[in-house]
Amino acid sequence: MPQPKYNLHLKGFVGGYDFDRDYVDYILAKNADKPVNVLIDSTGGSLATALSISSAFRRHGDVSVHFVGMNASAATIASLGAKHVSIDTAAWYLVHKCSNEFFKWSSLNADQMADLISALEKQKADLDKLDAGVAAMYAAKCRKDPKALLDLMKVGGWLSAKEALEWGFVDEITDEPEDTAPKLTDSTASAMAAAGMPIPNIPVADRESGIAKFFAAIAAMFRNGNAESTETSNQSNNHQMSTIILPALCAALGLDAVELAGDKADAKLSVAQLAVIDKALSDNAAAVNAQDTEIATLRARVAELEKKPAESTSAIVSDGHASGDKPDSPMDAFTASVRRAREIYDQLP
Repeated sequence: MPQPKYNLHLKGFVGGYDFDRDYVDYILAKNADKPVNVLIDSTGGSLATALSISSAFRRHGDVSVHFVGMNASAATIASLGAKHVSIDTAAWYLVHKCSNEFFKWSSLNADQMADLISALEKQKADLDKLDAGVAAMYAAKCRKDPKALLDLMKVGGWLSAKEALEWGFVDEITDEPEDTAPKLTDSTASAMAAAGMPIPNIPVADRESGIAKFFAAIAAMFRNGNAESTETSNQSNNHQMSTIILPALCAALGLDAVELAGDKADAKLSVAQLAVIDKALSDNAAAVNAQDTEIATLRARVAELEKKPAESTSAIVSDGHASGDKPDSPMDAFTASVRRAREIYDQLP
């Protein structure tokens, strides 16, 4: 299938600056009497924005949507107004029930609890209506019973391109090269975990750490050095000397600078210096591995804390300042733990 020229690239959060309904309206207006090709790559966002964009696509009448990467939630709803929907062979598709953000940390008496329950019941009724409406939209696209779509939304599992086609969410699967397969990044996985979305079983994007880059640079230096030595083996050495300052390497060897000799500026290291470098690299690799393990543990803990409901407690919390000898209440300890986890998480690369 020839690659079309896309008039719109909608990526990221639905409702954000790169998936904005006003910009969609602007592009559609500029191409009022022309076909419009749209590329979508998004894990979802605002239902209101998705419904508006879907309606805009339908009013235009000649919009083709193509899915790449991982697409879920509001991103799939936005495509329902398109005339034709296609998907990459390696892309993914997810539908699920609507949700509202909710957090309540407070001390309530019986009357206040009754009010909260009443408010939550109203929210639930509203969500049930939204789910029914969205299921009907999916059903119209898939030409299936709305109940079947509602059941699928309740499961909320990722669909492969083939499964999305079988359900009827898309009209065509494109044949793209294998290297276009989506890869899961740390930030995307964390966002999915925080939103309670399932993590698909796809390759994780490689993270090249600083120590890995250093290893690659050292290997390249020795490869280049060997090649240059072969090329100049029959050439005379002019015995010119020069120096170069490599901060990390000089710090490991305890040198102010590295002396370079010859017209190709080759550097020579003693056995003792190589041993020092080897030990430094070994220590750094161990430290990086330990740090990666700690980061993975903290990320998992943060995701768990964000989804975990507040623990109940019968302790009475005073409004005054606690004395230095008074131990933290369970609420204070839990809040501090979440805050520390969030601070650590925000510092992660």
